[in-house]
Amino acid sequence: MSEDGDTNTESMDTSQTGSAAVSPSPSDFQDVQPVSYTEPMFWCSISYYEMNQRVGETFHASQPSLTIDGFTDPSNSERFCLGLLSNVNRESVVEMTRRHVGKGVRLYYIGGEVFAECLSESSIFVQSPNCNQRYGWHPATVCKIPPGCNLKIFNNQEFAALLSQSVHRGFEAVYQLTRMCTIRMSFVKGWGAEYRRQTIISTPCWIEMHLNGPLQWLDRVLQQMGPHPFTVGSKS
Repeated sequence: MSEDGDTNTESMDTSQTGSAAVSPSPSDFQDVQPVSYTEPMFWCSISYYEMNQRVGETFHASQPSLTIDGFTDPSNSERFCLGLLSNVNRESVVEMTRRHVGKGVRLYYIGGEVFAECLSESSIFVQSPNCNQRYGWHPATVCKIPPGCNLKIFNNQEFAALLSQSVHRGFEAVYQLTRMCTIRMSFVKGWGAEYRRQTIISTPCWIEMHLNGPLQWLDRVLQQMGPHPFTVGSKS
């Protein structure tokens, strides 16, 4: 199902991320310590795809403001320039779409929240499970962000609340939150139930973001919780 994003620009909270800690195991577990969120050196990692083919190296974002555009600067820590990336198997539809990426999208990471602002003259399309849950949408919903508009695509406080609830339901419930830490975004062309392209790998140009802080937090909680109850041991 596809939904249009909110066309009103959301205010950006400049406050610092509140400290949070999660007790990762049921009360009958011994020697359990609360697991606190810690900020990583690179807040997200971004991979670029053309249809079903990954192109170029993963970009590791260290700056709180990052622009993903269609230009060619090779050495700017605040820009991931897709125009630099070559692909000998590039299809004509991809080439045409890349010409319309232009100024692309700006990502802001402020106070534990991530915003996406469309700087391009063409819309961008975002699939964020965290955002979808906030608005009560289906987890696979794709939001259209028109030029000049922005959308909050992740909120760490909401994620912390989900994590706190999930630890009481066990390992698998916590592990399922990994999907909340991945955000997919396509340029120019949308996908989903209301579009001709049903899956993101049918879109010409798209990116996948992994939010490193929440993923590392989940990893530490899962390690405290112990092995998956269905894990097969080496002696089996």
